[in-house]
Amino acid sequence: MASHDIVPTHLVVKAMRDNGYKNAAYAIAELMDNSIQAGATQVELLCAEEMQIRSQRSRMGIVQIAVLDNGCGMDEAVLRMALQFGNGTHLDDPNPNGIGRFGMGLPNSSVSQCRRVDVWSWQNGYDKALHTHIDLDEIESGQLVEVPEPQPTPIPDVWFDVGKSFGSTGTLVLWSKIDRCMWRTAQTIIDNSEFLIGRMYRYFLDRGDVSIRFASFDMNARIRAVQEQYARPNDPLYLMAKTSCSTPFDETPMFQQWGEDTVFVVRFRGKEHKVWIRFAYAKEEAREGFNPGSLPHGKHAARNVGVSIVRARRELDLDPAWSNPSEPRDRWWGAEIFFPPALDDLFGVTNNKQSARNFSELAKVDIESLLEEGQTLGTAREALEADEDPRWPLLEFAHHIRKNISVISGLLRAQTERPRPKRHEQPPEAIATQVTRRRIDEGHQGESDKQEKQQPPEERAVNIAEVLIDQGVTKKQAEELAATTVGRGLKYTFVEASLSGSAFFDVKSRGGAVMISLNTNHPAYRHLVEILEEDVENEDIETLKTRLVRARDGLKLLIMAWARYEDEQPDGKRRNDAGDARFDWGRLAREFLDGES
Repeated sequence: MASHDIVPTHLVVKAMRDNGYKNAAYAIAELMDNSIQAGATQVELLCAEEMQIRSQRSRMGIVQIAVLDNGCGMDEAVLRMALQFGNGTHLDDPNPNGIGRFGMGLPNSSVSQCRRVDVWSWQNGYDKALHTHIDLDEIESGQLVEVPEPQPTPIPDVWFDVGKSFGSTGTLVLWSKIDRCMWRTAQTIIDNSEFLIGRMYRYFLDRGDVSIRFASFDMNARIRAVQEQYARPNDPLYLMAKTSCSTPFDETPMFQQWGEDTVFVVRFRGKEHKVWIRFAYAKEEAREGFNPGSLPHGKHAARNVGVSIVRARRELDLDPAWSNPSEPRDRWWGAEIFFPPALDDLFGVTNNKQSARNFSELAKVDIESLLEEGQTLGTAREALEADEDPRWPLLEFAHHIRKNISVISGLLRAQTERPRPKRHEQPPEAIATQVTRRRIDEGHQGESDKQEKQQPPEERAVNIAEVLIDQGVTKKQAEELAATTVGRGLKYTFVEASLSGSAFFDVKSRGGAVMISLNTNHPAYRHLVEILEEDVENEDIETLKTRLVRARDGLKLLIMAWARYEDEQPDGKRRNDAGDARFDWGRLAREFLDGES
């Protein structure tokens, strides 16, 4: 009699083979999740090869892959459940720090790479191991319709020859009939797995909570010659020491943290949860020399570009959508968002734990484009919260990340750019200083003038350098600029910085000087500063005329923006204050500009 199952088992299992695992390393990581969730302190990836004929050539190729651990093991009921699709012991994980939950890991990841998976698990000595399996050939033929009842079955001797983690409790998962693994040799599997798994479990590895061993061997050799290596942490923020990064940054961090961790408190489904966001950027010594990106440590960083999404200390994804593929500087910053499993539904964590879909979709969304006319971030938040729209926390995280990446990018740009030489015999800073000295003599007092009188030159130079470093100037450049400012008695210093606000420039008084930071993100910078400071030596007349016209138009637009600002002020004090500010600034500008003639 024909079967009329609503969901035919053999078709479902076949469809589940295309379950979205990016490669074998991600599928192997699912097995390691189970091991770590089971309390394992030792996990091993064991790759068995044998001589194969491919393309009329004999070469070693992968035939079996096993993951061995010394976790708590499984009894008969749990073992059978573990091989059921969609079942498991962590579906509603009570542990807020647990990395398991979905109950899809073992069978889903296994069939994505192979046609048969065998599992042995033991809780009272490996000689008492229970065994069961699933086999796609048996399922498709109708021979296998449910997970076989686990039976006491000896573990094949070959795994005792190569495994080091056999203890009183543990589990061995074995893949055979491997038909979908794109990596055909043990070393390729291990190399790619170490980089990814070292990054996924970096917090576990760095703290010594777990050791992960990779080993390969010839399945048919009489004497097992095992090649082995151990996973090292792979930190995309490069703040950890003793990692897989290339020398000299394998023993010492290559990056430094940008500010402190930002902690957001999120209320979701009636409970409050914390989300941490962290940033880092390259130390100056990592970017020294010609083309540091071509060096081994630069190439290592190029494989770790993006925002690391970390759930319960385990990385889900390194999302590259937050970076610019055409911008090589993006390898020199790192960002991480860290959240608990209780926020899985908010972030949109997929059942294969490879991404946080809801959060990643915001990578290309400009939060300001979502604001309605006249709406601010504050009013937008109030509206979303009033509608119980869960998107707000994610939008807030995305805005915070994008803003900080922009500022860090400017800092990285400043690391490699040198101050441009002045073409005037007397630079504008000197002219402005002369005018300022005259005004001081006339009795006009500024905040910087008080500092200049009260602080010795050495202290002034230190204070000026501190501000410049905060604005993204490298330590060496900041010290040189500070020394020049104090040594020549200048009152003004110009720097270029990637500022997060909407102002064209920022002004800070420190150490007796006024530091002006031009915002490289502001359109006025492109229209008035950058276009005039580009090389003119090799340009033709028409190109130079075009650039001058653009600069003239940019200046007019800047003035018209101020005019509109005044026009929008209500009658009374605010309109009068705006007019007074324009009058006072114009009078001071006349003095400064006349000082050049």
